[in-house]
Amino acid sequence: MRSFVAIALVMLSARIVAAQPGTLSPEEAEAATQPPTEATPEPGWGTYEPGFGKGLTIGNTSLGELSLSGYTLFRFIDQTGNDTFIDHLGNEQSVNRRLDITLHRLLVYFNGWVYDPKFRYNTTLWTVLSTQQVNIIGSLSYLFHPAFQLSVGLNGLPGTRSLQNVFPFFLGTDRQLADDFFRPGFTSGIWISGTLLPGLDYIAMLGNGLSQVGIKASQLTRTLASAASIAWKPTTGEFGTRGGFGDYEEHDELATRFGVSFTHSRENAQDQLANPSPDNTSIKLSDSVNAFQVGALAPDVQVETATFWLLAADAGFKIRGLHVQGEYYFRTLDRFDATGPLPVSTIVDTGFYVQASYFVVPRRLMLYGVTSVIFGAFGITPWEAGGGADVYPFHTRNMRLNVFATHVDRSPVSSLFGYYVGGETGMIYSASADLLF
Repeated sequence: MRSFVAIALVMLSARIVAAQPGTLSPEEAEAATQPPTEATPEPGWGTYEPGFGKGLTIGNTSLGELSLSGYTLFRFIDQTGNDTFIDHLGNEQSVNRRLDITLHRLLVYFNGWVYDPKFRYNTTLWTVLSTQQVNIIGSLSYLFHPAFQLSVGLNGLPGTRSLQNVFPFFLGTDRQLADDFFRPGFTSGIWISGTLLPGLDYIAMLGNGLSQVGIKASQLTRTLASAASIAWKPTTGEFGTRGGFGDYEEHDELATRFGVSFTHSRENAQDQLANPSPDNTSIKLSDSVNAFQVGALAPDVQVETATFWLLAADAGFKIRGLHVQGEYYFRTLDRFDATGPLPVSTIVDTGFYVQASYFVVPRRLMLYGVTSVIFGAFGITPWEAGGGADVYPFHTRNMRLNVFATHVDRSPVSSLFGYYVGGETGMIYSASADLLF
């Protein structure tokens, strides 16, 4: 550990100029911090290679390269159903359902290398119109060896499969219910990644907490979050572009991926939780109440610190346009420090999602179905069942039209960025167009 931290300090001494993160979309943070593709040092400009890491090359000299890429999402969403729900303590809570048409995300990526093609940088400008936020983030990476790349910056803790390079290639435009509920968040930190053997990848990270979204440095504790994940692809050694969901590549041979991820963090109640129903917080109870909200576990009592543990196991299969993906989650919250006595010492939630997709017209039209179940504490079992379709009008995965509908029963997730609102029982409808260049 000491040697790891020493390396981190050396890398962190490199100067990174970035604005203070605001309410950052998880997907935006993830996309902005992934390792770009390998660069070529030959002088030139004007080449176009769509996707994160390249896009349009606007400068390439013997001292470095600059590429410009972007992502935009235009979305309609309608959350139907109830206006209130009763939480596990019998309190009535509001359901803030949405019906809106929004230019939901707009991002601009500047990627490249400087001095050495193995020394990579990334700067991302983004706006999330749903929250009226504009921010700048960045990262630095050095590829010592295919088995060892060292990075610093803002990244997602690699505690679930969807936090590891998959965005924006979900079946829809956002994560499904169980994934959104259990996943850790995004934070500044240091991480290592690489390919240990053909088809065997890993990533491990130390960060400032489960989520540094909207949190000032003065609010951070002296504990670090940790997460690690491995992915084994035994048959073909790959799983498509960015390991994305959906078999756009039309694999002739069965492609498989099996993974295990782990996350640990000692979390505390941040100052912004004075708002009793904040959006986009990392730890929710299975009734969608924030774990650090006053009265979440006992009347007039607030949890001040708690330990978060998450174990996730995933598996995926692709062949001839068919893709089946699933992930199982086991989460515990324990070691509570609170302002008064609590009725529980440990909270255990488990759950899973399964999704399947098929290209009925290769590289043109994909249909998919999803389901999630969460076996929550307090006898609460939220679930969803739905499906949708993707149309690719330009024979490229980077531009698509999506429609999605799902029925949710007692959503435990509440976020302005995704599909769901806490406590909702009803249908959710979404239609969108997104473009990656």
